[in-house]
Amino acid sequence: MSAPARRRFRVLAVATATATALVVALGNQATASTSATETAKASATTRAATGEGNPAANEVKESPTGAYIVQLDDAPVAEYDGDIAGLPATRVLPGSKLIRSAGQVVSYLQHLGRERSRLLDAVPDVKKLYDYNYTYAGFSAQMSHDEAVRLAKSSGVKSVEPSEMQHQDTVDTPRYLGLSGNGGAWQQAGGIDKAGDGVIIGMIDSGYVPERASFAPLKTTRESDALIAKKWKGTCQVGTEAPVACNNKVIGARYFDAGIGNRPIPEEYRSPRDYGGHGTHTASTAAGNYGVDMNVLGRDYGKGSGIAPHARLAIYKVLWAVDATGGGSGTDADIVAGIDAAVADGVDVINYSISGSGSTFVNATGLAFLRAAKAGVFVATSAGNTGPGVSTVGKNFPWVTTVANGTHDREVQTTVTLGNGKSYTGAGIGAGTPSAPVILAKDAGLPGANPTNLVLCMPNTLDPAKVTGKIVVCDRGVNARVDKSLQVKNAGGIGLILVNPTPGTLDSDLHSVPTVHLDHVAAPEIKAYVAGAASPTAQIGAAQTVRVNAPKVASSSSRGPSPAGNGDLLKPDVMAPGTNVLAATSAFSAAGGQYAFMSGTSMASPHIAGAAAVLKSKYPTWSPMAIKSALLTTGTSLDTSGKPIRNDSGSPGSPFGYGAGLVQPKPAMDPGLVYDSSYDDWARFVCASGQVAETHELCAKGKVDPSDLNYPTIAIGDLAGRQTVKRTVRNVGKLPEVYVPNVEGLAGVKVTVTPKLLVVLPGRTATYRVTFEHNGAPLEQYSFGKLTWRSARHVVSSTLAIRPLTVKAPVQVNGSGTSGSVSVPITAGYSGTLSTTVSGLTAATVGEATLRNPGGVSFPTTNPAANEHVAKFTVTVPAGTKHARFSTFDADYPAGTDLDVFVYKAGTTAVLGSSTGGSAEEEVNLPTPAGGSYDVYVDLFSGAAEQAVKLNHWELGDATGNLTATPASQAVTAAGQVSVTAAWSGLSAGTRYLGRLGYSDGADGSGSTIVRVDS
Repeated sequence: MSAPARRRFRVLAVATATATALVVALGNQATASTSATETAKASATTRAATGEGNPAANEVKESPTGAYIVQLDDAPVAEYDGDIAGLPATRVLPGSKLIRSAGQVVSYLQHLGRERSRLLDAVPDVKKLYDYNYTYAGFSAQMSHDEAVRLAKSSGVKSVEPSEMQHQDTVDTPRYLGLSGNGGAWQQAGGIDKAGDGVIIGMIDSGYVPERASFAPLKTTRESDALIAKKWKGTCQVGTEAPVACNNKVIGARYFDAGIGNRPIPEEYRSPRDYGGHGTHTASTAAGNYGVDMNVLGRDYGKGSGIAPHARLAIYKVLWAVDATGGGSGTDADIVAGIDAAVADGVDVINYSISGSGSTFVNATGLAFLRAAKAGVFVATSAGNTGPGVSTVGKNFPWVTTVANGTHDREVQTTVTLGNGKSYTGAGIGAGTPSAPVILAKDAGLPGANPTNLVLCMPNTLDPAKVTGKIVVCDRGVNARVDKSLQVKNAGGIGLILVNPTPGTLDSDLHSVPTVHLDHVAAPEIKAYVAGAASPTAQIGAAQTVRVNAPKVASSSSRGPSPAGNGDLLKPDVMAPGTNVLAATSAFSAAGGQYAFMSGTSMASPHIAGAAAVLKSKYPTWSPMAIKSALLTTGTSLDTSGKPIRNDSGSPGSPFGYGAGLVQPKPAMDPGLVYDSSYDDWARFVCASGQVAETHELCAKGKVDPSDLNYPTIAIGDLAGRQTVKRTVRNVGKLPEVYVPNVEGLAGVKVTVTPKLLVVLPGRTATYRVTFEHNGAPLEQYSFGKLTWRSARHVVSSTLAIRPLTVKAPVQVNGSGTSGSVSVPITAGYSGTLSTTVSGLTAATVGEATLRNPGGVSFPTTNPAANEHVAKFTVTVPAGTKHARFSTFDADYPAGTDLDVFVYKAGTTAVLGSSTGGSAEEEVNLPTPAGGSYDVYVDLFSGAAEQAVKLNHWELGDATGNLTATPASQAVTAAGQVSVTAAWSGLSAGTRYLGRLGYSDGADGSGSTIVRVDS
């Protein structure tokens, strides 16, 4: 097996894991990219999303993997409504399950097979990889770009898209979340042996290690076994390398490798067996057995459990280790096949701790999950690990539950005591050291060692003559954290003090020598002592488990507002423990052991999957959205001290970090009211988003303002003066109840709820409306609050996120030619005078570099560095810049080139914005950036062995005289519609220009529209 291909699952369990919380999930980095702006081809047109289902406007991009996913015009089984003569409907009705052996399903499958054969006959040289039938109608195949283009033009084809690569993004968490104990969620479900009973969780991940005690056979009842046998239609695919054996806990296991091909490393297993450990960790977090002994590095951490210990597991291996660090990738072709199989096999819940786009609702994965939800499957997904930058959250589909990463109330900490008596506490696990000499890495180098590499403890930099018997102080960055301790060990050192040079997370990895990881505040003090003392010493203590205030939002957890949907859908949905979670894993990621602490939204998501399984076991007829509603409306935005949740940096948190708050399974078992929605509702939502043409099948039932989707939270990203939203709730209790509303927060926004009370009978619904009116809140900024309905028995809360705008206007308009104009439609958010000013047009500044040997693995976002396939550009952004953009363009590269772009404030490791699509068309925007230097990294992910790359960037400040806005001033009324004409002239031909229309109410209100002109 050979080199990697495309992204996005890095497991680096040892290198990126952290350690503190207690049972269940490991996590790596799910990446979410900032929205990449479409390049409009028409002159003087407002920006419009093409989306799936509009092939005439949807060019087929070159696939970096050589594979493509072809979607048929025909609906998948879960959605087909019987519109073909002689073929009865197969669609899944609310409350029903997909039955693949049903006669009408078999007949329709034959029809889909004939359609596939007809299309494939026209391209006889392609190699088909998978048929998709149940959640996505089509197939994937290896083919040339020309063949893909030919198929896209064929009748019966809806879309053709490249198969990209994606990456993988308790002992005590059941106690922390209120599952265990008197009155806990497990007790409400009927006891530990009923928690998740009769429910099947499908894990779309990297496989599992069957020998772990977390997956040992269950003690079950005949009733439970009969229920599982009735719904389960899957199989146990043992594999050809390191085969697995299923049992009544892991009832099915399959692997999908047609898309990944020969990219995995030789050590990987062609079977459902997990090499890197990520899938084992997430599976044992979601549904690992109860009462399993947890031991890490010889230390006993007690007994642990998954969140739904009596749920059954079905394993779908779609992620593969593609490098020696255990990192890996999965192709969209394999992933969609795994989702399709899971739904057809009969799973009730899916966990998906894998990266994904945040800017679209209608890619292949999103549509597969749409049909999965329609078929009654609850889907939990990781929010991504590219925080704390805004709009980094991924997988923003309303039909899935997107999960943020929060800290836990127990941490495993290590303290280092210096020879001067001062002590510093940070992250670390395992044994300590005796008091020993301590040396700075910068003073411990081999002759001729590069000083920059030396302070980082890079390979082949430390001198054994200087290091032997000592503790070494190394800076975080560039190479993996665990590699630093390995270098110290190889040089004879006995301990590592790892320090953050800039603000960042603290991680309890499995190190080669005793290690303490300290923050940027402690770093200069420790270095000053070591540099100034005549004979400096230090002693690293053994790890201790301590109680801490929690949760906090992990800095790496991806944030909202959602890049898709214009802020009208609050994402992430909810937060769960994802930092330093202890669960089963592979020997590779546990340093030869069986359990490890890991961190990331990958670890948070299976907590929600498990909680959903516990709810499903108690309420088997509940829809996925009813379960989601119960989890969201009972979440808490307070920490264990009773104060509002904060970020782990200490700054105030917000719903863009934690969604509806920390999940609380205990009250979720009796939520009182639920907000439900169905396929038709989601379709109308997508239709209104502008991501599909109005002729698309998702628009068959019309459209609805996205804020009106019957969601458990309420978000309006573009409040222009006043807006009313509608919600419907259903009483899932056993008694009639009277609910009274109360609104908290949202200062400066007038909120009116009608009616003033709801009387809801058991099983019946009630509808209410909420009017939001701007009343002095800062414009262009989100305000947060909470709408709570209270009865004598229940409290049902909806998080509110409202952004009043000066104007509601297009994000971007596009034009072409050396002169021209475009009309910009505007809705005012106030009454008064609207002034419009211009910035630019400014020609792109282009930086160039030559890159070699595409990497094919995930960019290390927390340790950014240039190398042979990564270029670093340092860009100066002048003070007062109104908008900065960093872009690369497909047109500048040969077909098949895949670039990724990452933007940082110079010298920091927190991603401000990233763009990681499957081509060379990438874009990161920074509205009103602070003046100063920015580091922009361009990664050649795949393409030619040597490739010149160009970074286009614009820093928009004052007007340059070639762009006008007419009228410059006009009267407006709240919610009234007007327009402004942007006109340009005198441009140089063949140049990419960017400008900005700035809107002002004459006070604090502002807004903008970007003007892109290709002359």
